[in-house]
Amino acid sequence: MLEDADPTTNEKGWRRFGPDSVERGMLLALSETFGTELRPRSIDLGDGTWLEIEGADDSCSILIQIIGNQGKFTSQLRNKVMADMFKLTWLRTALFPESRIVLCVSETAAQVFTPAGWSTKAARDLGIEIWLFADGKLVTLI
Repeated sequence: MLEDADPTTNEKGWRRFGPDSVERGMLLALSETFGTELRPRSIDLGDGTWLEIEGADDSCSILIQIIGNQGKFTSQLRNKVMADMFKLTWLRTALFPESRIVLCVSETAAQVFTPAGWSTKAARDLGIEIWLFADGKLVTLI
């Protein structure tokens, strides 16, 4: 079961991202690129546990995590990238095996994906699309 409406604003799915947030801009750009409405979702895992995902279409055929961090690259940011890759992979494996999984990153977070880096190879091997959002535009990294 999906939950996607913000009861305080009646604005479908935007409870997590403000109108001027980088993350909202990233999700809107992905929506336009993929030709479908993508919004933050809460997914009921069926055992009383809920999982938050930063973007999905109504059928969860596209699952998205977004990392809009700006500024200095840190080991905590690298760990967030890895955690989001794991979350997407697990969610596809456990609940939505036919889904397309996408990680959209800022220029800062994109530093994880070097040409010879293991995280780049892992993303390719696991079928995780990596998109860079820079200057209001999307570019495919992987």
